[in-house]
Amino acid sequence: MAKSGVFEKDPTMVEKAMELKKELQKLVRAMVDEDDVNLDAIDRAQQMLCDLKELKLKKSVSLKLHYQRFDNGAVPEEFKCPLSKELVRDPVIVATGQTYDRPFIQKWLKSGNRTCPITHQVLSHTILTPNHLIRDMIAQWCKDHGIKMPDSVQYTDEEVLTEADRVHFIYLLEKMSSSASDQKEAAKELRLLTKRMPSFRALFCESVDFIPQLLSPLSKSKSQTEFHLELQEDLITTLLNLSIHDNNKKLVAETPVVIPLLMDALRSGTIETRSNAAAALFTLSALDSNKELIGKSGALKPLIDLLNEEHSLTLRDTASAIFNLCIIHENKLRAVRDGAVRAILKKIKSRMHVDELLSILAMLATNQKAIEEMAELGAVPCLLSIIRETSCARNKENCIAILYTICLSYRSKWKEIKDEENVFGTISHLAQNGTSRAKRKAGGILEKLNRAINLTHTS
Repeated sequence: MAKSGVFEKDPTMVEKAMELKKELQKLVRAMVDEDDVNLDAIDRAQQMLCDLKELKLKKSVSLKLHYQRFDNGAVPEEFKCPLSKELVRDPVIVATGQTYDRPFIQKWLKSGNRTCPITHQVLSHTILTPNHLIRDMIAQWCKDHGIKMPDSVQYTDEEVLTEADRVHFIYLLEKMSSSASDQKEAAKELRLLTKRMPSFRALFCESVDFIPQLLSPLSKSKSQTEFHLELQEDLITTLLNLSIHDNNKKLVAETPVVIPLLMDALRSGTIETRSNAAAALFTLSALDSNKELIGKSGALKPLIDLLNEEHSLTLRDTASAIFNLCIIHENKLRAVRDGAVRAILKKIKSRMHVDELLSILAMLATNQKAIEEMAELGAVPCLLSIIRETSCARNKENCIAILYTICLSYRSKWKEIKDEENVFGTISHLAQNGTSRAKRKAGGILEKLNRAINLTHTS
């Protein structure tokens, strides 16, 4: 953090330093002009330098004492960057609404992270918006405490690639057309490099030929040997590393061989390969144009098939990919057609990754065919039991929203809900204690139940 100089605040010290410098300048000029060296002049010059040094030391000690109270934690916590733990220089807001110091959040993002460091939510975008309010508050605080406003610091990438790095990168890609052992060796190294160094991920943007060259061993060979499975895992993981880099997303998804190879990886290979293939589709689907492309390619079907399998390690990445893809209407239709409702309900009933899967189910509930399937597959008692069991407000909200939609279409389900209400009072409790949306949906269901009861009594 930049600090105001005590030198500038103490006129006596400033004047003394200026006088010493002027005298020293005259003395040195005289010494240079004279033919013979004057030892007395040298001694005086040495003394002046010592005096200047002493003033400098006094300044350093004064600065240390002056800022000791701030170094001991007196800086308000709201003015500190959560990443650097220091006074913010250039406050910016990320997509989740959290504020960070620009150079430190830039470094976080350049390392391939797509989440908010505080909330751990996935960022919908990586645009950094200046936080003028916090900037003004820090400026006022600095003024009140007699210190200089910190200067903004630009982030510098310490991982700048050398020409030798580029030559090595091309060499590794060329090995993909060599022997099987060379391919295996190069694939492992590229996987490691693209994981550790964002700058290596960026290299793949420089030519449309690089990604096909990387994946050429998978495009040519379909053999499910142990050797091939290991190579497939390394290459698919490298592809995941590349897809994290924002500038790569469009290029990666639009490279013709990529989506088909990711779909192959979802169907076969090691568990890690399948999980990383799903994660790659998730990161690529951050772009709306990629959502459409991935959906049209038929990738939802193998994702849903993988959801049906008993691999808990792949479930979170698979669910995240399906959720992201189903944000657009056309992919909701594809997901319902490809059996998403049955697969999701099966996992929810087993209480596996309920949070993520309920969010997808709520998204699909805008589709009439999906509602029909939910009604047929016993979604009502399952959703009611989750409302009773969970403490998660978001899950309760998703459950009641789905139940409300089912109630609109199926009067036959009202009896189940009425029985639930009579025994547990589940809907009434949510109408009183839920989120604002949950209260509205629960109130709507209770209103329909009361109307139905009144009509029966009238009849």
